[in-house]
Amino acid sequence: MDLTPKRYADTIVLSPVGRLDHATSEGFKVALAPYMARCARDLDRVILDFVGVEYISSIGLRVLMLAAKQAKTQGGSIGVAALQPVVKEIFDISRFTMVLDVFASVREGLARLSPPALAAFDGA
Repeated sequence: MDLTPKRYADTIVLSPVGRLDHATSEGFKVALAPYMARCARDLDRVILDFVGVEYISSIGLRVLMLAAKQAKTQGGSIGVAALQPVVKEIFDISRFTMVLDVFASVREGLARLSPPALAAFDGA
């Protein structure tokens, strides 16, 4: 799965597209792995821009849960932004908003996770 990375200072914004389900979750996990390896204290923060994600299943949520756990263990920060209505409903029902920071937009996520990244985003 192509994540279309964009760097803003110390933050990487990744933009998956499509469905995160049984057919795509392994590809998502593999594509996410190198970014999660750098999602640590004094390294990169990660924001997943879900504007292009139309659906997420329980296996997709599991990949996100493992990524959140890895980030926490490494002292890093990860968040999800711009959830589509169906995906937001799944996050709300599963209470996944308690697992990951959820932001209304990428800009809001950058503002909360990294002021230097927000400045780079606004300057782009």
